[in-house]
Amino acid sequence: MKLSTSVSTAVLALAGAFSFANTAHAQGAAINQVGYLPGGAKWVVLPASAGDEFRLVRIGSDDVVLRGRLGPAQTWAPAGQSVRLADFSALTTAGEYELRVDNLPASPRIRIAPDAYAALTAASLKAFYFNRASTALEPRHAGRWARPAGHPDTDVLVHASAASDKRPEGTRISAPKGWYDAGDYNKYIVNSGITVYTLLAAWEQFPALFKAQKLDIPESNNDLPDVLDEVLWNLDWMLAMQDPADGGVYHKLTNKTFDGSQMPHQTKGERYVVAKGTAAALDFAAVMAHASRIYKPFEAQRPGLSARMREAAIAAWKWARANPKVVYKNPPDVRTGEYGDTQLEDEFAWAAAELYLTTGDAAYRDALKLQSQPIRVPSWGDVAGLGWMSLAQHRDKLAPADADLVTRRVRGLGDELAASWKASAYRLTMESATDFVWGSNSQALNQALMLIQAYRLSNDRAQLDAAQSVLDYVLGRNPLGMSYVTGFGVRSPMRPHHRPSEADGIDPPVPGFIVGGPNPGQQDQKNCPRYPSSLPALSYIDHDCSYAANEVAINWNAPLVYVAAAVQALTPPPR
Repeated sequence: MKLSTSVSTAVLALAGAFSFANTAHAQGAAINQVGYLPGGAKWVVLPASAGDEFRLVRIGSDDVVLRGRLGPAQTWAPAGQSVRLADFSALTTAGEYELRVDNLPASPRIRIAPDAYAALTAASLKAFYFNRASTALEPRHAGRWARPAGHPDTDVLVHASAASDKRPEGTRISAPKGWYDAGDYNKYIVNSGITVYTLLAAWEQFPALFKAQKLDIPESNNDLPDVLDEVLWNLDWMLAMQDPADGGVYHKLTNKTFDGSQMPHQTKGERYVVAKGTAAALDFAAVMAHASRIYKPFEAQRPGLSARMREAAIAAWKWARANPKVVYKNPPDVRTGEYGDTQLEDEFAWAAAELYLTTGDAAYRDALKLQSQPIRVPSWGDVAGLGWMSLAQHRDKLAPADADLVTRRVRGLGDELAASWKASAYRLTMESATDFVWGSNSQALNQALMLIQAYRLSNDRAQLDAAQSVLDYVLGRNPLGMSYVTGFGVRSPMRPHHRPSEADGIDPPVPGFIVGGPNPGQQDQKNCPRYPSSLPALSYIDHDCSYAANEVAINWNAPLVYVAAAVQALTPPPR
């Protein structure tokens, strides 16, 4: 089904009003607070004390439209809770309902709609617009979150760590645009790598959904789809981060220390490009090779862009091959985010895969060493899974033996994740305490991303349903009864660690951002109120001091865009 989605200021305001009422969570039923698709899997989690039967009642009447039996009580270790599951997937009629169970209050509103995730997909993508550097956000596009321009980044210093013969320390270069990385105002190549790739993969795999989408950004009426316009804002900055003399790529563009809780135009101080590194060069090479393929059909609209990206990717690869172990470390006078990575085999594999698919050069296939490459759920520091994604998408370009290997490996990971989901008391792939890392919500969403790759190869419904359960989790079907996306759900973050949301004087935070989520590491504890629990799935506070649990980040939002779009596009209608 083709859905036309326009995210205007009015729509964003409505989404905000829905959340910011901050309706008290009815203790008992944990639901997806945004909604369910008619043909999708539908689960509610209830405490073990719930009665044995559940009833779905249409709101506005006492008509029972579905009855069912709860599953047996089981303990979900990450929260230390004994819970029971209600499966109401058999209800496929659009409408608004509540779930009733003896011994508990009625659930929050349950919405079933054929466009359940259309607004969420659009708002989580428009969040990138709200994090643009080097430009004003005008009221006609940003509504109440309009702001003046900050960080033009047209007069950036080359830091001593990045100095070269042709660009000695103190040289001034221009590298505008890009997205602010997270709650801070700096820009990082390594984290941009997985972010840009994930957004472009969403377009590549679900173009019909994104063609119909209008985000109400300044470029909305031009000749590119909005998603490609938004990603190009960051790609333009990334291209400026490559040293034209040798193909190396600066790791980040940054202040020497983090800005305070100020609006972008209020910040002061010099900006720097800091040391080149192998990880930055390889992430850049992979992204530019991928982007070269994505933008090639738009040659008439953007002449020469695809070829420029391809050449930039090749140059960065050559630099990395000549400098294979340049591990980035912050210089002593730079104290912003490091994104350090000492294991570079995955970056080499991802870049080789993308360059092979883009150029067809067998040398990249040899460098890939496909047979020995592991497959794991990706993160910014472990990007091998992204290479497997691209190879699965383009199996027709591979030798038969390679295509077969890719299919088996991707489906195998999907089977493992689906098996974990089936065995879970919470019907969730997040079963281990080690899943609840810094940015645990992105860990969950990247598990869903890989489940979807497997589903696209296997058509095994369990893999799609497991991905749906991840989306349910981040949208409220969790022990805290909280949607982790600003502006969506009856209870969502009101004080994210995000400088514009902290400093703009507006009560509602900028909408469409997913926060990091529960993190038992509690690395910010000395600067924050006490966390309510140390249990993995409960270790969360909604406070702007919390960079460990309540920060936003571009690499966390990108899989939210992808998973919401994929579930919307792939879920079949009811039979």
